[in-house]
Amino acid sequence: MNDLEKIVSEAIDQFASTRESAELERVKASYLGKAGRLTEMLKGLGKLAPEARRESGALINAAKERIEAALTARRAAIALAALEARLAEESLDVTLPGRGRGRGGIHPVIRTWQRVEAIFRSIGFDVADGPEIESDWYNFTALNNPENHPARSMQDTFYIEDKDSSGLQLLLRTHTSPMQVRYARQHRAPVKVIAPGRTYRVDSDATHSPMFHQVEGLWIDEHISFADLKGVYTDFLRRFFETDDLQVRFRPSFFPFTEPSAEIDMMFADGPNKGKWLEISGSGQVHPTVVRNFGLEPERYIGFAFGSGLERLTMLRYGINDLRLFFDGDLRFLRQFA
Repeated sequence: MNDLEKIVSEAIDQFASTRESAELERVKASYLGKAGRLTEMLKGLGKLAPEARRESGALINAAKERIEAALTARRAAIALAALEARLAEESLDVTLPGRGRGRGGIHPVIRTWQRVEAIFRSIGFDVADGPEIESDWYNFTALNNPENHPARSMQDTFYIEDKDSSGLQLLLRTHTSPMQVRYARQHRAPVKVIAPGRTYRVDSDATHSPMFHQVEGLWIDEHISFADLKGVYTDFLRRFFETDDLQVRFRPSFFPFTEPSAEIDMMFADGPNKGKWLEISGSGQVHPTVVRNFGLEPERYIGFAFGSGLERLTMLRYGINDLRLFFDGDLRFLRQFA
């Protein structure tokens, strides 16, 4: 049994000199593995007499426990040393100032949205919001755009298989004008409201996107004329662009929901667009059929409507020449507005 003391001493010494977990497990196998030195001694107990077998077995098991205890202690020591080395390598100086997170900013189109709302609220307009999935009736028919009307051709695009509770066809709204109908049917005259929001059409190039933002305006009362439209919208443009030094003209056009109708153009007195007429909005006096669909009497109530693209306003305000920059998510572009 003197060999047992020697084996235990050698095992403890080898464990103590081992620095890595993998090497420690290899040394352990030489003593406690299937072919280890103590394992072989245990296998030889069968050759001994019963009394000697009992005494020798107890001594071998005691030696095995001492080796396992030394092994466990060394495993813990190696793990602790590895942790301390990692902590030393990855240590943080808690006295350094924090890095913090980068601050975001408001998207330029949303900046325009907020600016438009603020200007129109200041002159008494409400702001309405409504569904982007709209029924055919609100999006087209109520606005004097019956089925198969040729004016639908450029907007007849994103339809949805489901229908609403009344069995009407659903689609992604092509403008925010449906909110004019919804708002007017829910409020008593006079009606004075703008409806900003997302709209959808199959269109994509440097100045168009399948999804874009619009703001529609509506003012209905007993004595609202085309002259009021010119005054309100001209004042809006001067406040939005922060200059009185611009010209505005109303050019005859056609829209099914207004009569007479006009495109609104503007011209800057200076800057990169100096001297150029730029189309900025569609507008007109609300068609009597549409007034009737509002639930009002066209013989009594009259008014105007307009529709402007928020991306268009943003591009002119900040000198941007490609609408697609708004949707690319390029931080180099967006940080200019943060």
